[in-house]
This record gives sequence, structure tokens and C-alpha cells, in this order.
Amino acid sequence: MSDEREIQQVMAKYVRATDARDGNALKALFTKDAKVQIFYNNPKPAELIGELSGQDTIGSAVANMMKPHPARGWSHHTTFDLIIEVNGNQAKLSAQFIAYNIVGSAKPAGGWPKGASGAQGSIMPIESGYYEPSFEKVADVWKITHLRILHDLPMAF
Repeated sequence: MSDEREIQQVMAKYVRATDARDGNALKALFTKDAKVQIFYNNPKPAELIGELSGQDTIGSAVANMMKPHPARGWSHHTTFDLIIEVNGNQAKLSAQFIAYNIVGSAKPAGGWPKGASGAQGSIMPIESGYYEPSFEKVADVWKITHLRILHDLPMAF
């Protein structure tokens, strides 16, 4: 597999671990001393919202600080338009993302209404922006060393 494809796989594993709130799977994608910086990207220069340092802290934040999914709920972070630059054992990626909130409807006690068909519930985009991770190849495995998350919308905490 090419370096570019391996790096793309790391990004795919990142968004899936984030959606699953799986801190252990997520932290395995980062180097021990990795850093995540979260920005609001609308003002120029971008406004730093928060920073996480170390793979354990990063994994814990996803597992314990992100809002849990509601009953019948899930999220999907999608990435697209990846630009990947590899230089030896170092690499950078830039990807656009959109995160969706998905909530399935509860099946009514009397069953679905006559004429109902297909998936029941709602899908709503809730976040968008850019992921800009830097990578290092460690023991033949690409790991994230630094991740900048640039949100298009302001964030409330």
C-alpha cells in the first residue's frame, strides 16, 4: 500500500473512532507526545479554542468529554478532498469535513404508520471545517503528531 493510502486509512480510522467515542482506538493513531489544536476558522487569524497534549489526554477527551450519543443516535464525520504531501518519514494532510448528527425515530407502539417506508429519523449536518494533521512514520506505521481542527462555526463550551 502506498504511503498516501496508509495516511488516508489513518484519517478514516480517526473519524470512525471519534464517532464511536472510542478513546483507545483513537489514541493508538497518535504519537505519545502528539498535540491537537482546535480553532474557530472564521476570524483571521483563526481563534484557538482549545488544545490537548499527549495521546492519553487525546483519547480520554474523545471517550469522556464528547457528548454521548442519544438513544437511537449516532454521528458521522465525513472527510473529502484530501490533499496529502509525503516527504520521507513526515507527511501532511488537509481534508474538508462535515459531521452529521443522526437520530432514528422510535417505532410507534402500534407500528409504523401506513405508507411509511425506508429509514425513519433525521440526519442533520452540525459541524464543518478542515482537518490538518501532520504525521510521522514510526516503526513502519504512520502516526499523527499534530492535528489542527479548523471549525467553520463558533463553538460554545
